[in-house]
Amino acid sequence: MPATTKVIRKPKRKLTEQTYVTEISKGLSLTMSRFFKNAFGPEDKKEIATVMYPEEQREYPERFRGIHRLTQRAGGEPRCVACLCCSTACPAQCIHIEPAEYAEDDARYGYERFPAVFVIDELRCIFCGYCVEACPVDAIRMDTGLHMPPSTARDHFLYDKETLLSLPSRDGTYESGNPRHEPGDPTHPGIDRLQGH
Repeated sequence: MPATTKVIRKPKRKLTEQTYVTEISKGLSLTMSRFFKNAFGPEDKKEIATVMYPEEQREYPERFRGIHRLTQRAGGEPRCVACLCCSTACPAQCIHIEPAEYAEDDARYGYERFPAVFVIDELRCIFCGYCVEACPVDAIRMDTGLHMPPSTARDHFLYDKETLLSLPSRDGTYESGNPRHEPGDPTHPGIDRLQGH
């Protein structure tokens, strides 16, 4: 069966309709009426609620994650074991970690590493939360409830290890809500590289 072609005729329009003068004037009149109502009208007739930032700030919902932080152990050092799972899972590739080994007299020597350098480029971050999900030791969290502070300098958005450790969670703590038994703790099961599983 051959294909049929349907011809759609161009609608007849007046010159004023083709130049869109009337539609532009309608749009501008609506815009100007809203502007004068919201700028100079009484408070109960205003149609928008303006937040005078930074003097006023919106209340964030409970599910708002906020910027990153590193959780701490009881001694204040980061819980991160430099496994690079967070930087591998990051789709924006904004996490840079340089792992280092503990000293030979440390109980964690040969068992785990620590981050000598831990940097998150918050300008590249898309706040997807994959780094939090990928971390096996719950070392990186997005539970600060803080938004990114405004700045005009790029280096203010490069959060290093000390900055990430100094940010508390929404409830004010620096540790994780998930306890982990560390080597040397009395609750540690005694499994390490030397003793095996």
